[in-house]
Amino acid sequence: MKKRGRPTRSQIRQNIIEILFVMGKGYGYELHKIYNAIFSQCTRESVYYHLRKGIELGEFELKEITQEKGDFSWGGIVEKRYYCLGKHAIVKGDSRVADYFSRKT
Repeated sequence: MKKRGRPTRSQIRQNIIEILFVMGKGYGYELHKIYNAIFSQCTRESVYYHLRKGIELGEFELKEITQEKGDFSWGGIVEKRYYCLGKHAIVKGDSRVADYFSRKT
């Protein structure tokens, strides 16, 4: 019998794993910007979906939640959820990610 629904493996999630492996930790919007700089474009909502799904699968862990004050278009406070790799994350070592971060430093 064939399973229904979305497959549990995802190239977007794997790419996020590769990014977090190099970064150590990062928050959603930051990961989205880096993802789009390295790989083909995807939506911010897709990155957030895969971060949530990755937590369910143990590929990511929610490391901390911080609140930052500022003058944002939606108000004065932003909540940043920082993610790191979980125990089920499998890093393959994508050279595009290593190249991106080597150019950034």
